Amino acid sequence: MSKLLLSRGCSVLLADLQLRPEAKELVDLYSGEDPSKPRAVFQRTDVTSWKDLEDAFNTCEREFGGVDIVVPGAGVFEPYWSKFWFPPGAKDSQDAKHGDRYKIMDINVTHPIRAAQMAISVFLNPKDGKKCSLENPKRIVMIASIASQISSLFAPMYVASKWAVSGFTRSLGSLENTLGIRCNGVAPGLVRTPLFLDHPEKLKMVDESKDKWVTPESVAEAMVKLMEDDELVGGTILEVATSSQRIVPLFNNPGPQGEGIRASNSSLMVEEVYKWLETEDWGKF
Repeated sequence: MSKLLLSRGCSVLLADLQLRPEAKELVDLYSGEDPSKPRAVFQRTDVTSWKDLEDAFNTCEREFGGVDIVVPGAGVFEPYWSKFWFPPGAKDSQDAKHGDRYKIMDINVTHPIRAAQMAISVFLNPKDGKKCSLENPKRIVMIASIASQISSLFAPMYVASKWAVSGFTRSLGSLENTLGIRCNGVAPGLVRTPLFLDHPEKLKMVDESKDKWVTPESVAEAMVKLMEDDELVGGTILEVATSSQRIVPLFNNPGPQGEGIRASNSSLMVEEVYKWLETEDWGKF
């Protein structure tokens, strides 16, 4: 997404805990000081820290003079350190027994909600005085998922988080008609990213001999489409499959369609859940 925006003349702030090699290359490539050319800036950001999120917005103001597009893109798919079937206090879980929170929900739900609040505040109160309006539109693109349309025994908190993101996005839909702030969301299927590729415990649910992947590039193009297409108004959730896209209806939705939306070996993950539940004193830590 950053690469696509930069190619179209937008400067980009990448806010994350660290840069992967391909992202670092992008930042290095667009690190020039020429004000007439787009730039890429990295700022170390823990999206569960509201201060870090605030600092990211302040950096955009300082480096670029303002903010037009906000994408709360961080998300995790129930890794073992924050997973419903590994309760707080369990071995390898990063959710403390008395920590009063789940890391996955902080990242997947609370972070995009807080980032949207901050974005709306910045859009309404810009330092340059050019407040958002129908003539000066702004964009928020949320990362939903096909998981916001289904259920999953092996990833119930991930599913819950994406249902939450989808519902939240729809709820902000009317802001576009009144304030020029379009908030909509992309809902990809199985995207070939490190979220799967770097985690063999997740990758085993995919049968690469028959399951299709959705490319990161096609998702990024759909996100730009959500920002530009007059028909994809605020509150729209756009599903992205391997070779097709679909507006997800609020009511009477038949469910995800096309290729790249199913992992053939999901049953293996369900079997694993029941094995965990058979262990002695499951959940007592």
